[in-house]
Amino acid sequence: MLGVGRETLCRPDSWDRRPLTVTEKTLPNNASGAVAAGKDRKGRTRDRQSAGSQEPASPQAEQQRDYADLKRLITQEGLLDKQLGFYVINVVLSLALLAASLVFLLVVGNFWLQLLNAAFLACVFGQWGFLGHDAGHRQIFNGAPRNDLFGLLPSLVLGLSRSWWIDTHNQHHVNPNDLDLDPHTALPILAFSEEQARSKRGLLRFLVGYQSFYFFPILLLEGIGIRMASVQYLLRAEVRQRALELSLIVVHVALYLGVVFYALSVGQAVVFILVHQGLYGLYFGSVFAPNHKGMPTLDSESQLDFVRRQVLTSRDVKAHPLTDFWYGGLNYQIEHHLFPSMPRNNLKRAQTIVRAFCEERSIPYRESGALESNIEILQFLHEVSAPAREARA
Repeated sequence: MLGVGRETLCRPDSWDRRPLTVTEKTLPNNASGAVAAGKDRKGRTRDRQSAGSQEPASPQAEQQRDYADLKRLITQEGLLDKQLGFYVINVVLSLALLAASLVFLLVVGNFWLQLLNAAFLACVFGQWGFLGHDAGHRQIFNGAPRNDLFGLLPSLVLGLSRSWWIDTHNQHHVNPNDLDLDPHTALPILAFSEEQARSKRGLLRFLVGYQSFYFFPILLLEGIGIRMASVQYLLRAEVRQRALELSLIVVHVALYLGVVFYALSVGQAVVFILVHQGLYGLYFGSVFAPNHKGMPTLDSESQLDFVRRQVLTSRDVKAHPLTDFWYGGLNYQIEHHLFPSMPRNNLKRAQTIVRAFCEERSIPYRESGALESNIEILQFLHEVSAPAREARA
């Protein structure tokens, strides 16, 4: 079933699904890595209609071929080609912004200006987060090794586990908005369906009833939360580079605290850290929230082909040079989910192709303004949390 708030949209039972392989989780670089590449979502060989066949292709077969057809259009435009020059400029700019913030911290004595610097540094951290995200999707270089090596730099700058991010993010990409499988929908203090709201007990049920009021304020804790999740993951999971990633986090914490407490008094340093980490969490969380929150949710019974699974659960934020920079290209979320390895500076061109492709096939394509998307999120959270409020009435 595919639900939007209180409503449910039924999809044909003939649409099937299967778990994706590890290779597909890092997202396909060719059509064979997706649903439409010659096997159905359970790995069974699909019958192709031959060139002289008298029988029309079934709707299921047409839907399963959609991704191959769409990718052919994208490939013809060269939109999957790597854009190393773009990323060189992006890295140089991000390094310059980071250096400027650190120099300002060390040489400027006005504490109120330093609080502005803390807000600026939060935005700089966000830009480094986008670089880490892109490296995780192998958008920067061809092949895994160089992307993996480069990805260690954002991990150091941000104090995050690259392995934790990739593992969690891949699960999300394979199962977007799936209430059973997407880790981004498994948050104790939030409910993304009426069923989840009903399942809450005690204090959590009381809180979830008012989740639309605290959703954005709680993002102030996101920066701390993802660091804690990184460390927990490295200590508990099987991680190939556990020692290296833990070492990078330790070095990050040592350098971060060392510079801040060297430049400011103890009290000022504590305030600077709180402002910086809070705004970093708010920035990063608010960038990712419009991507899927308030869009249709799936469950283990959902049977959608790859294209519809990605398009129906995602939302684009209307393009503008400022939003493209602010969202790090993630405002083209539909295109990103369809082609995660596409360099972000090509997503805008891909949007024209994808939107027309969806219109031709009557696939709903959602694009909202930045403010509108956040209003939609809050309305959705308020609607699905109604059972938690009604239980106390």
